[in-house]
Amino acid sequence: MKYNLSRIMLKAWEIYRKYNIKFSEALHRAWLSAKAEEVNAKRIEVSKKALGITEDTNTWSGWKKLGYEVIHGSRALFGCSLIWGSKGDGAVYNARFFGKSQVQAIV
Repeated sequence: MKYNLSRIMLKAWEIYRKYNIKFSEALHRAWLSAKAEEVNAKRIEVSKKALGITEDTNTWSGWKKLGYEVIHGSRALFGCSLIWGSKGDGAVYNARFFGKSQVQAIV
C-alpha cells in the first residue's frame, strides 16, 4: 500500500506540537495512525455490512467537522472498536456511528 508521506509528515508535526514530545516519537505515532486507517476502514465496513446499513455514516465529531450536528436524542446506528495510533500505544477505543439521516446542517 502507498502512503501519503506529506500527510504523515503534517500529522507528525501536529502531534509534536500538541503533545510536546520528541519529533522522532511524533513521527512514529503518525506512521501508526496511517497504518491504522486501513484497519479501521475495514472494521467499519464489516460492521456496516453485518447490520445492512447502506447510508453514509460518521462519528459525532466527524459529522461536526463536516458542518453537521447530530439531532438531539438520536441513537447511534452501530459501534465498533478502532485503533487510535496518535497516542503511540495503539490503544483501542469504541466509536459510535450516526447515519446521514440523523444529522442536520449547523446553522
